[in-house]
Amino acid sequence: MTNELRVMTSGAFTAAHFKLIAEVEELTSKKIITVTTSIGTGESSIPNRLRRGEVADVVIVADTLLKEFMKEQWVLNEGFQVVASSVIGIAVREGAPKPDLSSVESFKQFLLAAQSVAYSASVSGQYLLNEIYPRLGIESQMLPKSRLITGGERTGTIVARGEAEVCCQQISEMLPIQGIAHITTLPEALQKKSFFAAGIGSHCTDKRAALQMIQFLTSAQAAPTIRQTGLEPI
Repeated sequence: MTNELRVMTSGAFTAAHFKLIAEVEELTSKKIITVTTSIGTGESSIPNRLRRGEVADVVIVADTLLKEFMKEQWVLNEGFQVVASSVIGIAVREGAPKPDLSSVESFKQFLLAAQSVAYSASVSGQYLLNEIYPRLGIESQMLPKSRLITGGERTGTIVARGEAEVCCQQISEMLPIQGIAHITTLPEALQKKSFFAAGIGSHCTDKRAALQMIQFLTSAQAAPTIRQTGLEPI
């Protein structure tokens, strides 16, 4: 047993995680070590880290993905808790005109007019490519100008630097980014609410402390902070 609690979290819960660290440390008497803040791709991705047996006391990712980790026995069955929900949105570079997302058709025309779209390797990116583009019938036009952002970088930072015109990601992942504007949720008819859950890593060094942290994330005490970061607490 160590005096540390190692946390792997996907980007959607990152802002809330950092804001809550002080309270979690006080509750658990453990120093929180944030191992990664992105699902990522390649060898540095959360799945590959867990596959290699890297220690993660608490893992926070999309609930469907966490259940896959449980099946692979990278995360224990005990301790599973949904901690927040999130919606997907888009943003543009600061100074750009506000896009019209008032209807499905206006959103479609906005996408078609965009020069480039940055998307992530996580839930929002897969939803954009595999569901929204086909549903709108614009796969052939959009795929060539859609850019996958890897390495833990947020899509918003790409747009802020002027390397893409539009970013699409969970609202909570875009809110902290400087240099982007008009963060707007997708039209209701196209919206996908995602749920994020926390679990105990199979190589956890202190199950009691890990469970304390997870239970705290679902508490009324943590709820206001989670809501401030663009998520809906459970």
